[in-house]
Amino acid sequence: MLKKPGIGIVKNQDILENQAKIAYLSIGSNLGNRKANIERAKFLLSFSNIKIVKTSNYYETESFPYKKFPKYLNVSIETKTFLKPDKMFKILKSIEKKLGRKRTKKNYPRTCDIDILDYDNKTLSINVDKQILTIPHPRMHKRNFVLLPLFEISKKWYHPSKKQKISQLLSNFKNIELRSIKIV
Repeated sequence: MLKKPGIGIVKNQDILENQAKIAYLSIGSNLGNRKANIERAKFLLSFSNIKIVKTSNYYETESFPYKKFPKYLNVSIETKTFLKPDKMFKILKSIEKKLGRKRTKKNYPRTCDIDILDYDNKTLSINVDKQILTIPHPRMHKRNFVLLPLFEISKKWYHPSKKQKISQLLSNFKNIELRSIKIV
């Protein structure tokens, strides 16, 4: 605990809440110039109080579950931010919209999709403008195109609700599933 003049005793928790948080994001695109879309998203993040610390290589995968759609290009990024998860979520949706994302049917092609994979290694469920934001991302452990890029930038990452290391999550995939993703 600390003593501040005129305030009295302030708990260390108050200080910790004002520190930058580590958040992991996934960015994907399967319409237009996929690489340029991802780079534009990263550029816009950097002007939104979201500092990019690390970025994975680009990974290409078949569109799921509709293989007839264009292939996806995906990256994972490690960020530092003072934003709370709900504010970050709103900024990400705004960036998607700026890059031309149109809300259509689930799993349909898109210019840009940005998901919060993890925020400060916490398990959260927050109502943001009538949408439920669940952190960690509820399906990330089932997606090779999320886990492989994340593993590349954070080999020691730990799933806060599954209580498993990322290497354990990756070991649940069959070899064919892991070979279906390639670095571009």
